[in-house]
Amino acid sequence: MVTAPDRAPKQDRSRATRQRLLAAAVACLAERGWAGSTVSAVAERAGVSRGAAQHHFPTREDLFTAAVEYVAEERCQALRALFPEGAAGDRRAVVAALVEGCTGPLFRAALHLWVAASAEEQLRGRVTELEARVGRETHRVAVELLGVDESRPGVRETVQGLLDMARGLGLAHLLTDDTARRERVVEQWAEVIEGVLG
Repeated sequence: MVTAPDRAPKQDRSRATRQRLLAAAVACLAERGWAGSTVSAVAERAGVSRGAAQHHFPTREDLFTAAVEYVAEERCQALRALFPEGAAGDRRAVVAALVEGCTGPLFRAALHLWVAASAEEQLRGRVTELEARVGRETHRVAVELLGVDESRPGVRETVQGLLDMARGLGLAHLLTDDTARRERVVEQWAEVIEGVLG
């Protein structure tokens, strides 16, 4: 008979294995793209067997959509932690943080997943649903951190425009170091945000 204390360490190990797999999947997808990212490659990178990986994630699609969602949730928590009291007084810092989120491995991994989903029917529905959830949560975090009232005309669209602009800057950054231009755009958008959101 397994006692509760025996079960807890096993659950902890299982949770740790799952988190290693998710982190490895995002890193693999960001570096190798969809075509080069397999369950075996992720398992090897995470230091677990392929069987252990498939125990947690039965299919490749399960693994990679879960990985992007997990890291996106972590990113939202990290944004909130950067501004525990909100940042309505320093909206430029919020704009910069949102844009910065579109220049790292998570964005690159998500982009590879989106491109694969555009060509693979079996992946499209899952990624579309995932993108809707992640998009809603990112929008909610942006509204919260900017300290704005979405019931005012134009506010929702301005926040969404900021998020869309951040993605566009992330795309530009994929091929070249676009830091200087990105910083100028962040400054301009911070002024736009202040002007529209008050």
